[in-house]
Amino acid sequence: MGVPAQYGGFETLVENLIDKKTTSNIRYTVYCSGKSYTNHVESYNEALLKYIPLQANGAQSVLYDMVSIIRAVKEHDVILILGVSGCIFLPLFRIFSNKRLVINIDGLEHRRDKWGRFAKAFLKYSEKMAVKYADVIVSDNKGIQDYVWQEYGKQSELIAYGGDHVLCDVSSVEDVVLQNLSLKGKDYSFSVCRIEPENNVHIALEAFRLAHKELVVVGNWDKSQYGKELQEKYAKCENIHLISPIYDLKVLNVLRSNCSFYIHGHSAGGTNPSLVEAMFFGKPILAYDVLYNRETTEGKASYYKTVEELRKLLSESYNVYDERARAMLEIAHRRYRWADITKHYESLY
Repeated sequence: MGVPAQYGGFETLVENLIDKKTTSNIRYTVYCSGKSYTNHVESYNEALLKYIPLQANGAQSVLYDMVSIIRAVKEHDVILILGVSGCIFLPLFRIFSNKRLVINIDGLEHRRDKWGRFAKAFLKYSEKMAVKYADVIVSDNKGIQDYVWQEYGKQSELIAYGGDHVLCDVSSVEDVVLQNLSLKGKDYSFSVCRIEPENNVHIALEAFRLAHKELVVVGNWDKSQYGKELQEKYAKCENIHLISPIYDLKVLNVLRSNCSFYIHGHSAGGTNPSLVEAMFFGKPILAYDVLYNRETTEGKASYYKTVEELRKLLSESYNVYDERARAMLEIAHRRYRWADITKHYESLY
């Protein structure tokens, strides 16, 4: 966690809140992972950067969040917390402080398949504490907002993620990127995600293998047994390209802007940043059929749950998807622009 963004959706959110700030009355301090940033600069676009000597993800994330909150409460009027892992600490926090807490609870972490029984119980309790002690709860998807109301009887602010930061000129690198990846002139589909079971990468890979169509998937293949097994099984398929993580936005945008379809297999969480970003390229989106993805795309994408359903979508004429591709672009500009999202967050402070 930190800025400039280099990993995930929350980092991109923070970076854009800083970049699109509308008033000098707001001063941000960002608590960054000292383990993730080797160059500890003191500021970013007038925001102060302070470093916690812990990882912001994994087992250390709880302590990282707790230390950040303790340090923030001494110096700031409002604390924006992204995610719930450290919120187990909030009952103690509230004994000593009445500082305003705005908490984005993210997706429903306790439902993710990658966690064991203890981790799921811990995350569920942390979520409960976040909802109980927050002054404002932020949900990034209507499905999450409905869950918070049904589960806890609490209203939450609905604020999704922006995606218009992907709109940059890639002409200077386009040919080089496509040639280096042997994609020049090829009709391919594209996906970028963490290689986890809940992102249903196995369904996409098998559907494309059987359909004999080109698929490019960017992800962290070597970080889990699931990823390693998929890599071993599909790396030899000539029509499937398994690429290691890419953090250069221009390179990713070349791949997104030249693909025929964007494949989005996420089945957990709320509004996924990679889906929102893909919508700005005006491409047909084939998304895993869950409430969160339908809410994000207003039911105007195409949806699948099985290998056969995805194969059927791939067999349709591309012309069938023209209107749906235009719908993705229209929704993106109407709902997912950072300037509007920043104003909404600022209104909560």
